[in-house]
Amino acid sequence: MSDIGLPARRSAVYLLDQILGEGRLMSELMAAGALDKLEPAERARAARLAQDTLRGLERADRLLQKHLSKYPPLTVRNALRVGTMELCHGAAAHGVVNAMVELVARHKRLGHLKGLTNAVLRKIAADGPEAWQALRAPRLPKWLRGPLVEAWGADAMTAMEAAHFAGAPLDLTARGDAAAVAAATGGQLLPNGTVRVRDAGQVSTMPGFDTGDWWVQDAAAAWPVQMLAPQPGERVLDLCAAPGGKTMQLAASGAAVTAVDSSETRMARVTDNLARTGLAAELVVRDARAHQGSYDAILLDAPCSATGTIRRHADLPHAKDGSEFGALIDLQETLIDHAWGLLAPGGRMVFCTCSLLPDEGEVQVEAALERHGDMTVAREATALPGVEPGWQTEEGGLRLRPDYWADRGGMDGFYMAALRKAG
Repeated sequence: MSDIGLPARRSAVYLLDQILGEGRLMSELMAAGALDKLEPAERARAARLAQDTLRGLERADRLLQKHLSKYPPLTVRNALRVGTMELCHGAAAHGVVNAMVELVARHKRLGHLKGLTNAVLRKIAADGPEAWQALRAPRLPKWLRGPLVEAWGADAMTAMEAAHFAGAPLDLTARGDAAAVAAATGGQLLPNGTVRVRDAGQVSTMPGFDTGDWWVQDAAAAWPVQMLAPQPGERVLDLCAAPGGKTMQLAASGAAVTAVDSSETRMARVTDNLARTGLAAELVVRDARAHQGSYDAILLDAPCSATGTIRRHADLPHAKDGSEFGALIDLQETLIDHAWGLLAPGGRMVFCTCSLLPDEGEVQVEAALERHGDMTVAREATALPGVEPGWQTEEGGLRLRPDYWADRGGMDGFYMAALRKAG
């Protein structure tokens, strides 16, 4: 049998085995070289197959359970899931079924289940696509869905889950003229200046990549720097800076930027992106809690649950269980207090997290205001291009959700607040 399509599909099944069986994140697997043996196009295809399968996991399992008296071992189940997702998205039945049967047949321990794989996927090919369309948008796992329904209500949760299932287009931040980047890439210019590109393909082959005209950054993630409003010549600190989208925004303002992150690997990406875009910043690999200095403005994009990025990272709710959230919330509090000590009198700080949990956003700022008598929220800083009425929060920050701008393709979930220090 031909190997066409098999390496990417085998790798997608491996990724699912690791995410669903071992609780590993896609980013962790990619950093460890899980797909390094594949050609770039096949690598992208494997990652896309895995993400699309995770995005529609509930639908795939509902269709499969009709044809299974009991669940097979995880690897076979994941092969069936990938096959089901592909078939229900219109892939040619012959190619998908043959590839998945071959994948299972080559497995040393599970080869005897190739007949089951063939029979189940042929049934899915016959009636699956129509049944797939009739199912609801997949729900988040209960451990995460419960707290989010409590925070935002059932209707908002349903809308967010629809946004998660729809996935995310590619968003770009322009180094200079955003309209020119939109014209060159065939993208749409959003109200906040982000360029949104649909069906983008391989990022490194897009117009303007080699010349550093733009970098990849979700529309919601572009607002914290706009909220901070860095000025030329200001001393600006970017704490927890990697992967560096906000660092480049800060550098493009003409400010004197110091970017700090504890990960040498992730900071190497920041170095590469600065070089590609021709922008400059001082990069420091250090635990943010150990950094010292005095700054006019600080951006603290604190480590968090990343629950706002599920539309781009469908593995998150399946690889995690929420057990680390308490430690992250404690770390955010420590970072706010440390950063506040580095801010010069009269300075300003933006605290932000790509989280949908109020404990990592609104609640953190309310608690920080109680701890620091010289801290106030600059409510006027939420008046940014593209921000709509109702997104501002009671304590004066900005709450963004995946279902906002649904007609434009949504956005990542984010919280941000501008904090001003007394002079």
